[in-house]
Amino acid sequence: MRTIANLSDHAAPLLLDGGMGQELAARGVKCTEGLWSARALLDDPELVYEVHRDFVAAGADILTTNTYAATRRRLDAIDDDAFERVNRTACELARRAADEADRPVLVAGSLPPIHGSYRPDEVRPYDELEPLYREHAALLAEHVDVLLCETMSTADEARAAAAGAARTGLPVWVAWTVADDGSGRLRSGESLAEAVAALDGLHVEALLVNCSMPESIDAAMAPLAAAARRPFGAYANGFEAIDEDTKVADGDDVPERRADLGPQRYAEHAVAWARAGAAIVGGCCEVGPEHIAAVAAALGTEAPGITRR
Repeated sequence: MRTIANLSDHAAPLLLDGGMGQELAARGVKCTEGLWSARALLDDPELVYEVHRDFVAAGADILTTNTYAATRRRLDAIDDDAFERVNRTACELARRAADEADRPVLVAGSLPPIHGSYRPDEVRPYDELEPLYREHAALLAEHVDVLLCETMSTADEARAAAAGAARTGLPVWVAWTVADDGSGRLRSGESLAEAVAALDGLHVEALLVNCSMPESIDAAMAPLAAAARRPFGAYANGFEAIDEDTKVADGDDVPERRADLGPQRYAEHAVAWARAGAAIVGGCCEVGPEHIAAVAAALGTEAPGITRR
């Protein structure tokens, strides 16, 4: 496997890809019936590969496996081996796109919320979650370079995911989703300092904020930078504000896409995160290859003191 070494020594941020699920939906996949982006792994896996390939062409240094929706809870309803089969397919597609790139590209294994996104009230106890994350992480570990625990809405949820992932010995990154109210706090109301402290004793190599509006990410950068004590980063979504009343049922009924957040405007936010010290930037839901291409270009031409490799 490739390795991610000395993140803080890079002259410019590593560039994550964008959001797979909404990109698949935009390309015609029917991301419904509880499977959301995992549906493409069953119906049209080559389309998943094409999205990965387009993110590489846009400049991404890291591809994220299409496993956000590939949890045992969702897939066991299909058949007994769907969980392993679908996750293996997702990993193979990302690895194929990375290996075919004309430069080093890494693969991050996505470990998602198990009981719904943006809903701290639905997060289960640590002792219930950690074994599930441990199982999922072990399945991804053979194929990926880093495990990314993402869209965590509470400190305890992130601790459970990171603890399960750390059992593999791979690098672990944790990304929390923050409230779309400008507070810079998790959707649970916990501060980023509290969330970072909850990871004490676990070897987590990078800390990020994700799947919130860019403006909400902006508000979180200073507290994250103050608390992280390691490389940190950000990748926002292109949704309208998500509040505590938003109901997202397993990827169905997702929030509306913002009409005012084109590639150039998104890139302006990413450049600001880089200037604030972010070692990793990228995109989440509704952030497509065109946005990532704009970020790559902006980091190379519009950010004084920031040089793309």
